[in-house]
Amino acid sequence: MATPATGIAPPVIIVGAGPSGLAASACLARRGVASLVLERDDCVGSLWRKRAYDRLHLHLPKQISALPHAPHADDAPDYLPRDHFVRYLDAYADRFDVRTRLRREVRAARFVDGRWEVEAVDLGTGEAERHAAKFLVVATGEFDERVLPEVPGLDTFTGEAMHSRDYASAEGMRGKAVLVVGCGNSGMEIALDLAEGGAATSIVVRGELHLMTREIMSASTALFAYLPVWMIDKLALLACFLVFGDTAKHGLPRPALGPFARKLLINAYPVIDVGTYSKVKSGQIQVLPAMTSIDGDMVEFADGRRQRFDAIVFATGYRSTAKKWLKSHGDGLIGDNGMAAGRSPKGNNGLYRAGLAGRGIYGSFTDAQFIAEDISMQLQGSGESGNDTGNVG
Repeated sequence: MATPATGIAPPVIIVGAGPSGLAASACLARRGVASLVLERDDCVGSLWRKRAYDRLHLHLPKQISALPHAPHADDAPDYLPRDHFVRYLDAYADRFDVRTRLRREVRAARFVDGRWEVEAVDLGTGEAERHAAKFLVVATGEFDERVLPEVPGLDTFTGEAMHSRDYASAEGMRGKAVLVVGCGNSGMEIALDLAEGGAATSIVVRGELHLMTREIMSASTALFAYLPVWMIDKLALLACFLVFGDTAKHGLPRPALGPFARKLLINAYPVIDVGTYSKVKSGQIQVLPAMTSIDGDMVEFADGRRQRFDAIVFATGYRSTAKKWLKSHGDGLIGDNGMAAGRSPKGNNGLYRAGLAGRGIYGSFTDAQFIAEDISMQLQGSGESGNDTGNVG
């Protein structure tokens, strides 16, 4: 049974207390607009705090990895470690007095009679809640629900199988044969962590990828204000060839489309090398093609090879779950995959999205600023207060 409506609610409900949700709330607060953030987990920034491996560092420098109105300290590392970024998010929420209700799982959100009605469950008590607001911001992130491939025989695997969200470190893996499935940033860095931890490490590379260094990525990103994408791609690929040579010789072929054009076209991130490639070249990390089946502890691959493994780590990504609970979709604001559809973070009827366009922390930054400015202008234009629209349960 839903809790009764009590008190006065802010005009904005934000779903998700990751970087995007925190940034949106902070930017609204700077403009005098109150918001309520509903978060399924028991903390802010839960992806970074609970579902990221220990050695993770941000791949972009701190200057472009900050949220609005809170640059990283001058003495902070250039590439922030996970724990440092978690402390930053905690301090950010405190600094801007972000109003959160933790352990609230949103089950449905509908636009009814000029306002958004949000149904949530308090996971601590099991009680249903109803919230209402003029504006709704979807900030549940790109990395909400893990994706696992369908591999025949996976249920017969006799070793330890886990998703990358459950991988912390190589502790306990020394001497074991471990297969990492997925060659994105997480997969490549987890493979490096395992190899350095003494595991006999292999990684499945099913397609093409652009490998680059942090420095090349950072320098390329800085050029976007001055050069077209095709020219940045050419410069980046030249720099990558000078650093890596022909990566295809070691089982890591590059796509024909340049790294940044590819990112814009299909939202495929370049892979930032933090030492994995040298392990691949030396043979300490074995590159394998796609898996075709599993039988007990034996894995068969597309080239016919069969190998025994003690553990498999699936670094096979995540999906957004926004479409599962968002019952009024805002005319194409969010696609069927739960990610951004179209360029603007603004939909109809007071619906916004934040951080779903595949632009990382920079996207959280720009979306939050746009959303706060747009909502505050609407409230000012209508003569409404930023603190008293709707009821909250």
